[in-house]
Amino acid sequence: MKKISAFLFVLFAMVSMAQAQDKKPPMSPRVTVESPDKSIKVAYGQPSKRGRVIFGEKGLEKYGKVWRTGANEATEITFKNDVMFGGKMVKAGTYTLFTIPNEKEWTVILNSTLGQWGAYDYDKIKASDVAQVKVPVSAAKSPIEKLTITPANSSVTIAWDNMTVSVPVQKHGQS
Repeated sequence: MKKISAFLFVLFAMVSMAQAQDKKPPMSPRVTVESPDKSIKVAYGQPSKRGRVIFGEKGLEKYGKVWRTGANEATEITFKNDVMFGGKMVKAGTYTLFTIPNEKEWTVILNSTLGQWGAYDYDKIKASDVAQVKVPVSAAKSPIEKLTITPANSSVTIAWDNMTVSVPVQKHGQS
């Protein structure tokens, strides 16, 4: 009986180790980043370019279409304080962040409906939009391999492939 128990234990351990080795990191890992003063936090799936065209008519993300601004679950942004987000008043809290990329200007959307998978149901929840702001596109100096969302103390920047956009953020009541 002891030999059988020992054999089963060793077999279980070997199977567990093999399964652990087979687990590959996700193609688009979920990343959480915070501003230096910890007042803004963003959680998003971070896809990579991997040689693909990202934006435009032949791109992964079409111009003029709502995008989850990341991969898998929709991106969520949390403000610790009430803020002016691109000139629009936004209460402290957590929001889903969507974008509508275009060649020269993006629309950045904050929506109060959380737990979205992608942007597939955006039309059903767009009445929950808290803010929509238009921001100009800046050309990246060189292609950016991984989608990068950077919350600073006074802005949120989204950069991927050959495009960068930045939304100014101010604590409410500051100029």
